[in-house]
Amino acid sequence: MATLSLFLSLSLLISAFNFAEPQSFIGVNYGQAADNLPPPAATVNLLKSTTIGKVRLYGADGAIIKALAGTGIEIVIGAANSEIPALASDLNSATAWVNSNVVPYYPASNITLITVGNEVLMTMDQGLISQLLPAMRNVQNALNWAFLGGKVRVSTVHSMAVLSQSYPPSSGLFNPVFQDPLRGLLEFQKDNGSPFTVNPYPFFAYQSDPRPEMLAFCLFQPNSGHVDSGNGIMYMNMFDAQVDAVRSALNAMGFRDVEIMIAETGWPYHGDNNEVGPSIENARAYNGNLIAHLRSMVGTPLMPGKSVDTYIFALYDENLKSGPASERAFGLFKPDLSMIYDVGLSKAGLTPSTTTPANPSPKPTAASWCVPKVGVSDAQLQADLDYACGQGIDCGPIQPGGACFEPNTVSSHAAFAMNLYFQTSAKNPGDCDFSQTATLTSINPSYNACIYPGGST
Repeated sequence: MATLSLFLSLSLLISAFNFAEPQSFIGVNYGQAADNLPPPAATVNLLKSTTIGKVRLYGADGAIIKALAGTGIEIVIGAANSEIPALASDLNSATAWVNSNVVPYYPASNITLITVGNEVLMTMDQGLISQLLPAMRNVQNALNWAFLGGKVRVSTVHSMAVLSQSYPPSSGLFNPVFQDPLRGLLEFQKDNGSPFTVNPYPFFAYQSDPRPEMLAFCLFQPNSGHVDSGNGIMYMNMFDAQVDAVRSALNAMGFRDVEIMIAETGWPYHGDNNEVGPSIENARAYNGNLIAHLRSMVGTPLMPGKSVDTYIFALYDENLKSGPASERAFGLFKPDLSMIYDVGLSKAGLTPSTTTPANPSPKPTAASWCVPKVGVSDAQLQADLDYACGQGIDCGPIQPGGACFEPNTVSSHAAFAMNLYFQTSAKNPGDCDFSQTATLTSINPSYNACIYPGGST
């Protein structure tokens, strides 16, 4: 037992170190439509206490950019829609913009991307749409003249509504109305290596189809999955389905080499009485399971083996926003810097405790471990893995370099995570269900240096 305890302690330390490092694929949106936000220096200290590796600003606030100097955190800054006409018509305006908002801060502040405009195509303003590409070109030329070409790239942010078809994912297509301007934008982005940035929100998909099974699909929770009729791929969550729909649309236009970046995604923790879906539980589940999914590095079915750069909406609530109450309830942190709910981003609290159900079922009395049932598909096991790791357990041992990383298979990683979730819960049989994909066993599945916690209860 002493050896086992020592091993588990070392595993926790190693995994905590891995998770304590900022993760380049996890970002957060830092909006300013509020009158109660903490000063930039306090926010930077908050960010440094998390594993967030990227921050997206909607503008180019010099105080925030300067406060982020020396942190290594990647910064996305933005030019507003209202700035596009000037940037498009006059290269000198673009040069002045870059000289004011980039040159004084780079490289101490790690600015990596400029987004020119936000969801411009959806304004249906043909004048503004026609000016978007010239504005992006002028900003890129200004960066080149400042010797920042290839270091700071230029993109623009799109709504998922630019797709006329997104389901099944393999049939993803851009709306023909937008194909001409999109082709020009994508040619520019392909030439300059900038990502296609888009805002997928499973929350809105659930609002349009509020069935329990759709909620589980949107929250990365165990579910029966959706089969793509075009290619037979099983999808276990809406995020992957939406991202792959964008991938299919890009491929259909011949832009297979253009990367995708998720500029915004999130889930509100509060809403009006007539809004379907907002709650603390759902927001924690979506964002926590999304982060676990990104950390698994499994990718999406059409883009396996890597995690798309994803910016969660949002760091704070923005109390000056209009619209339904949910618009003002997407924040992860309060203005006093405390968490609204925990999704496992804090370096100091990587393994939050779980709560015991009020009416627990009878516990097993023999030594037991929770393992996947025989014949369960990898797609279903990946959903189980995402769910378990999203509940605050320590999945470090199945990360690269961890004692249980090898064999590097979905089934092996899922088995470890499912068992750890069961062991750190109240050890009720119901905690080893995972939508009927798991079962209890008295056979210890530990192997080599990979120790599965378990034993009599």
